Amino acid sequence: MQHTSAVDRPAVPLAPDSRTFARAFGDVRDAWRQRELWGHLGWQDIKQRYRRSVIGPLWITISMGTTALALGLLYSQLLGQELGTYLPYITVGFIVWNFILGVITEGTEVFIVNEGLIKHLPSPVTVHVLRMVWRQVLFFAHNLVVYLIVLAVFFPTLSEPYKMEGDITAQPGLSWAVLLAVPGFVLVVANAVWVALLFGIVSTRFRDIPPVIHSFIQLVFFMTPIVWPVGLLNKFTHGEGSWKVLIAEFNPIYHFLEIVRAPLIGHAQSWHHWAVAGAFTVVGWGLALVALRNYRARVSYWV
Repeated sequence: MQHTSAVDRPAVPLAPDSRTFARAFGDVRDAWRQRELWGHLGWQDIKQRYRRSVIGPLWITISMGTTALALGLLYSQLLGQELGTYLPYITVGFIVWNFILGVITEGTEVFIVNEGLIKHLPSPVTVHVLRMVWRQVLFFAHNLVVYLIVLAVFFPTLSEPYKMEGDITAQPGLSWAVLLAVPGFVLVVANAVWVALLFGIVSTRFRDIPPVIHSFIQLVFFMTPIVWPVGLLNKFTHGEGSWKVLIAEFNPIYHFLEIVRAPLIGHAQSWHHWAVAGAFTVVGWGLALVALRNYRARVSYWV
């Protein structure tokens, strides 16, 4: 019987290191290829939520319309704004904010609530993030019905140049620039994916993160120009250069809000909103890919 020494034996091939950016990019790429899976699951989430409802997902539209109308009527009087220009402003602000809010709050628990699927369905972890973001996109589409109704009512006002209380210059009014809202929303969705990936991974490891974010998200709402126009800061501080204007400028959500809201209501859109949003996109995706590279394989053990 011939014996082989340890030197003569063929080396056992080692498994490739899972902590590589190639694996991280591969997870995102494979998840996109499975869009039929997460697209179907996103639809089923909405159907399941309104399974025994008579009007189904229209409740999303009704809830948004009621909230926007009530707060629009109230704050237009408190802030001294014309209803014809202020109600579209607050309506679109709420629609975009609800999308951002849903992504942040549900993103922190995106892996925790999908524990069963993660442990029993061999698929990229990014699939669960895309499913959640797709569901929020569908909610956003339902809420756009409210915008179309408000636009139909106040189109005569918004179609001409107008000025909101506190604005230094008049807004140009609705034009073909409204189409800029499409790439703006695409950029918001791209950021929604990395936010859910990053927050989801961190929150799965540290379970204190979701309640902390849920506690502070209301503060972020009041610090973001959603129910109050930025122009009021100029009015109350006697000039655009006042340091108090930085309350809005240092808020990243404000810039993502503006690249969608401004063209939809005929506001003048500044290039710096796109610059800030683009910078956050690059930095955010970099952080998300680092987290995905280092901890993608551990998610199934943490949930």
